[in-house]
Amino acid sequence: MSIDHDGIEPLYLQLASLLRRQIRSGELLAGRAIPSEQRLMQMHELGRDTVRAGIAVLKKEGWLVTQRGRGTFVKPAEQWPDEDAAPSGENR
Repeated sequence: MSIDHDGIEPLYLQLASLLRRQIRSGELLAGRAIPSEQRLMQMHELGRDTVRAGIAVLKKEGWLVTQRGRGTFVKPAEQWPDEDAAPSGENR
């Protein structure tokens, strides 16, 4: 899936959904860093504030943790939110 720049869903929520799916599928591995803000900006043609907002959603939900000076990492699988919990800002 890619970001729909013309869609009605806010871009930061689209990014959060995309990263969440990549975590669940194993494309982004537990304990490993996600791509840098700069890389996410380039990959998805997004601004820095949008990328930061998308990452903030996943940090609030419990998928990610940021280590100052090192990057943002996927939390260990045992710390992930319940699959049944509705993601922030998304309708199911």
